[in-house]
Amino acid sequence: MNIIEEHRTEIRTRNNITYSIQLTTTPAAESGTPARTSIKVCGVGERGEPVADGGFETDTAEVPAVAALLAETLLAHGGMAGGGRRTRPSAASRGRPWTAELDADLERRWLAGEGVAEIAAELGRTPGGIRARLPRVGCDPERVGEYLPRPPSKRAEEDAEPW
Repeated sequence: MNIIEEHRTEIRTRNNITYSIQLTTTPAAESGTPARTSIKVCGVGERGEPVADGGFETDTAEVPAVAALLAETLLAHGGMAGGGRRTRPSAASRGRPWTAELDADLERRWLAGEGVAEIAAELGRTPGGIRARLPRVGCDPERVGEYLPRPPSKRAEEDAEPW
């Protein structure tokens, strides 16, 4: 058997278990048999005891589909079990452009003393998005209810006054 490609990745968990995944690809046979990839997964505890072991072989062309399936399944299971990557629901207006009306509403709410979380929920934005937008409308993101030293809405009024 000729191996044309081999890849191995290892990670160690907080519980001192080392997991590894090894992919070995063999070339297509002259008889027309397609290239095959062997996928082996194992886990070893801190004393060398096996905690996971398994594997399978598939047509090499199917490896991207298998990778997507494994990733999606493991992430979903990790989230259900309370571990792994956690995701938050996306804010409804996240990524949408700000309008003059939204900027005015943000400025009004901030000056009225509303907090970042409250404004974010009302406007369908993330708290980070609100904090990033506050200086653009002239509000001090560090002090609820206060402007920056010279907010944009005040600049227009000041610039209109004769010197």
